[in-house]
Amino acid sequence: MQLFLDTADYQSIKKLYETGIVDGITTNPTNLRKDGANPKEAIKKICELMPGKPVSVQVTESDLDAIYAQAQEIATISDNVVVKIPCYQPYYPVIQKLLGQNVPLNITLVFSLPQALAMCKLGATYISPFLGRWDDIDADTSALLAEIVDMKNEYDFGTKVLAASLRDVPSVHQAINAGSDVATISPALFEKMLKHPLTEQGMEKFSQDWNKLGISQFP
Repeated sequence: MQLFLDTADYQSIKKLYETGIVDGITTNPTNLRKDGANPKEAIKKICELMPGKPVSVQVTESDLDAIYAQAQEIATISDNVVVKIPCYQPYYPVIQKLLGQNVPLNITLVFSLPQALAMCKLGATYISPFLGRWDDIDADTSALLAEIVDMKNEYDFGTKVLAASLRDVPSVHQAINAGSDVATISPALFEKMLKHPLTEQGMEKFSQDWNKLGISQFP
């Protein structure tokens, strides 16, 4: 499973990319605004840091012609940019047109199995089910995500399932257990999920035991 960072903060991306396990980035208008930089330049900088790694950038227009034009422009920012478009039924013709022109798309705000099926049929590069927002309406997130993954695999669609809106470590476990192709998570959750109290205790014990040996140089 691939791990993406859900942020536009360059310093956080740079720090965690050095771990070697970050496979891509997802951004949205909210976290691009928080970054404070020119959005286009911010995306370029991220893409240059991570050549060949997918960086999702969301459209902000709502008119169909404007969405189409903006998506094409976003796609020219870098070869590794993936355009994010909401899974909104009136947008389907634009989604189909862009995919027909080989523009890579991440279809966001997916909340149901039929929506996921529709986007897989159109040939979306990624579909992004939002687990956290499912939780907000007391939906069975594990079952819904597993159904989407099973459907995608059963019909051998090339679309990747990108689990999004993951708010805690158990949600990451759900994405892993369901067989998601990708999970996108915040930098804070990324660091939190890689820590475990028993690992910390073990490191402290190793250090104490080594210091007791009184050896100043090794090997």
